[in-house]
Amino acid sequence: MARALALPEREVDSLVAGLLDRFEPRHQDYRGILARHAAVVVPRVPIPAELSPARSLLLGACFTAEYAVEGAAVTNPSAVKHPDQAGLPSGALRLALSLRAVGEGHLSSIGFAAAVIGPGPAVRLEPRTGPLTTGVAVPVEWEAARLRAVLTEHGLDDEVTRAVLQSLDPRRPGSEPDPDLSRAFAEVPPDLLRRPQAPGILAGIRSIAGSLRRVAFPSDSTLPQRVLWPTVSSESNGMEDARFVRFTAPDGTADYRATYTAFDGTDISPRLLTSPDLRVFTTAPLAGPAARNKGMALFPRLVGGRHLALCRSDGESTGLTASGDGQVWEPARPLHGPRAAFELLQVGNCGSPIETAAGWLTLTHGVGPMRTYTIGAILLDLDDPGRVVAALPEPLLAPLGQETEGYVPNVVYSCGSLIHDGLLWLPYGIGDTRIGMASVPVDRLLTRMVPTG
Repeated sequence: MARALALPEREVDSLVAGLLDRFEPRHQDYRGILARHAAVVVPRVPIPAELSPARSLLLGACFTAEYAVEGAAVTNPSAVKHPDQAGLPSGALRLALSLRAVGEGHLSSIGFAAAVIGPGPAVRLEPRTGPLTTGVAVPVEWEAARLRAVLTEHGLDDEVTRAVLQSLDPRRPGSEPDPDLSRAFAEVPPDLLRRPQAPGILAGIRSIAGSLRRVAFPSDSTLPQRVLWPTVSSESNGMEDARFVRFTAPDGTADYRATYTAFDGTDISPRLLTSPDLRVFTTAPLAGPAARNKGMALFPRLVGGRHLALCRSDGESTGLTASGDGQVWEPARPLHGPRAAFELLQVGNCGSPIETAAGWLTLTHGVGPMRTYTIGAILLDLDDPGRVVAALPEPLLAPLGQETEGYVPNVVYSCGSLIHDGLLWLPYGIGDTRIGMASVPVDRLLTRMVPTG
């Protein structure tokens, strides 16, 4: 910073002009990004005089670097109906594809693409042109009950925590929720604050409360330009394998939901994404015994008045869990474990179950000898999804030919598919490197499945 501050103003102007000429076309609001970064670092040193606009941008640029979000790989997609279906021929459907983008240091973020499927088995990827944007953070408030569940999950269930939550509870007479927690902290009785453990408890509450985030993308950005970038400590080393689903509430309203795996370099934890339109996203931690492993996949509607999800309950099998609110998940019950030759080591889901007249069509991933990943299928009872009624006796999709090569070889893997016009459309990752798309008539797939009862 001292060196940048010492440069003559004329040289600063020339440097910044070159930066703007080179980088402004590559980024949304490039000047705003540099200004925000400059505001972070300027308080670090005494500034003798007011900075010129150009010098402020230069300081921001000194602490800014481009990152290739897909520099290493792009993989593990899921597919949902795109919110924009304009301009399509009859029989076509526009898809929103979520992507696991992997860059330098194996840091994963969530990217997007758009594709058009149909009429028939045709598929076309729409252009993926920049500039990319990570959006801007917007305020979001906790519900007291939801925050209480997450705090309890992290072992914070004591008198200090209860005093804070009581102040946040909007049902308390004369109370208004305070998302900053400052008023709630101030109202903790002094006797509690004098306890030796109180500062650590309050720091823990503030840290967990900060794990609820909302990001909004510019209204003029396209879906492929949006990148969900790690913003909380639990996902500091990556956001992995988002499983998107279009969830329909009992009143007919629909939104987009996804679970993904947050990784901090040591531990993993499932988190929930919600969005009304794939432009504004809220990300929050999940709680409960079933929300402690990778690979949760939400059902697209309530079943028997409850939220359901597939999960990996024991590290090698698929389980079924339930929730009253979609946030706190009960202990999982076993659903489908390794049994076939192609899933000897492990079995899990490949995204949310798909509702058909025959039952919930659920794609699975099986890990077999030589750590080969294949995609299979099971069918769950429509009214009692805890019961497997049929299974595909062989893999639906296996890595063959060039699909055996890649960043992680011998892997095909998906995080979510859908049915359109009688075809199951399956986007899938290949070797954790690139993405393919497969389709199969649903009636042929169902006919091939073997009853399990």
